[in-house]
Amino acid sequence: MKIHFIRVAFLIVMAFPVSSFAQEEMESLDEIRSETALEHVGDVAQFAPAALSVFAILIHNDKEGAWQFVKSVGANLAATYIIKYAINKKRPNGAPDGHAFPSGHTSAAFQGASFVQKRYGWEYGIPAYVVAGFVGYSRVEGLNDRHDWYDVIAGAVVGIGSSYLFTTPYLQDHYKLTFNSGNGDFLIGINYKF
Repeated sequence: MKIHFIRVAFLIVMAFPVSSFAQEEMESLDEIRSETALEHVGDVAQFAPAALSVFAILIHNDKEGAWQFVKSVGANLAATYIIKYAINKKRPNGAPDGHAFPSGHTSAAFQGASFVQKRYGWEYGIPAYVVAGFVGYSRVEGLNDRHDWYDVIAGAVVGIGSSYLFTTPYLQDHYKLTFNSGNGDFLIGINYKF
């Protein structure tokens, strides 16, 4: 009986670290799945603000906005890759590809968000900036730790700056007719916005 008790006690003591290890392994698998999903959603979401920009351009039949969008996308890509190759910062996970600074995903997302906000207003801009912020978060917290926070902040600055260089607010009404009267006088005026 005493030997049987010792065997059971031994098995319990030995099983505790194994079950503890299995639980830790299970948590890390869940964490890996979560971080993988986060990274994949960020990969796709980087295009959402640009897609919203194109959608707004088409809704407004805005040829001038389309040209401004093309220029700001080109400027963003050029600036992002020139800085990436000039600085050649290593990635936090040690990946040999380097070029972590600035985050290209983040610069693309913020370029689209800032374009649509500046051209068409905050009703488009707020959801676009929320998505762009999520993309930046996914670059830092995703599976492979592709970026540090300052890579993401630099990407946002490059993206916003490239849009603000070329984008002007959309004016639906370029002119306004005004009328004023008083003391028997009448005044008609035309205001034209360039």
